[in-house]
Amino acid sequence: MHFAFTEEEELIRATAERLAAERLAPHAAALDRGQGRAGLLANLRLLAENGFMALNVDPDFGGTGAGTVAFALSIEALAHACASTAVTVSVTNMVGEVVQAVGSTEQKQRCLPRLADGTWPAGAFCLTESGAGSDPAGMTTRARRDGDHWVLDGQKIYITSAEYAGVFVVWAVTDPERPKGKGISCFLVEADTPGLVIGKAEEKMGQHGSATNTVHFDACRVPASALMGRENDGFRIAVGELAGGRIGVAALSLGIARAAMDAAKGYAVERRQFGQSIADFQGVQWMIADRETDLEAARLLILSAAAKKDRGEPFAKEASMAKLFASEAAHRATDTALQLHGGAGYVKDYPVERHVRDARITRIYEGTSEIQRLIIARETLRNVG
Repeated sequence: MHFAFTEEEELIRATAERLAAERLAPHAAALDRGQGRAGLLANLRLLAENGFMALNVDPDFGGTGAGTVAFALSIEALAHACASTAVTVSVTNMVGEVVQAVGSTEQKQRCLPRLADGTWPAGAFCLTESGAGSDPAGMTTRARRDGDHWVLDGQKIYITSAEYAGVFVVWAVTDPERPKGKGISCFLVEADTPGLVIGKAEEKMGQHGSATNTVHFDACRVPASALMGRENDGFRIAVGELAGGRIGVAALSLGIARAAMDAAKGYAVERRQFGQSIADFQGVQWMIADRETDLEAARLLILSAAAKKDRGEPFAKEASMAKLFASEAAHRATDTALQLHGGAGYVKDYPVERHVRDARITRIYEGTSEIQRLIIARETLRNVG
């Protein structure tokens, strides 16, 4: 099996690592304190200028066209410095891929260049509702046809980047008479559309720099041309795009985990107890060995899923496996890193405390670990017998 990256992928990874170290890492602690929104937006513009907001979008529409492997490498590098920035980049890429996959030529020409060049700081993915999280087919947001327009009514929750997104991909029920999940459609709604209202910002445990809001649709009127893909085919679109998004979350998880373990290894070498570095103790060495094995396994699962997607092969199971393993590995890695820091890891003077909080959500968003297990089992058993 050939594991070498292309020259372009190596260049993209190196650029991501450089920008992460120079621009994202110095700003991460301030973002975690709820400060520096202007700095975040400046960094998002810088990342757009360097091609990171549309990594898998065709260059004809302003994208980089670098593929999913390059996307995974980039998100890992960015998350190593700042998970809040990385998740914004990941979701924006996800929005761009949805538009590219099912949007009309007019929709692509209008939206994709604005996402790619930073005119719009981010894109937002509006699927989750209070009663439709792990079961998105149970959504209640409605879209009814009114002449040459659609009128959207409902509420979405936990929407990443809602406060500064320029465009929203929104799912709504267009035919409530159809069986569950069969009457859902997908729409493109720009941020300044009357009736689209950004609600309160959530006060989260981690990833404080990433805005997460409720989004209300109150008689939100959009033209008929805002429909993406075929009417009542939206749920299939959502399921397909969520699989790609899971590669992003897996890579983000790996970046956080690697940052935590890098900090822990450095601390273990410097910290002395009983007259020697704690890194000399076998117990500590075994903790580090287990976590390093986790990270390498996560990396291989992520790259396998990304490569399958780039080759146009089915990748849903592999994406779920990568997301499940990498997010659970990030939990183990950040917990180990905190333990190796001892009491110092529990205070905000050290970044590992932030890494623990930032990693926790990765086992929940883009499908919980339990949902990933259901998907993996379903795909594994599909052809048995």
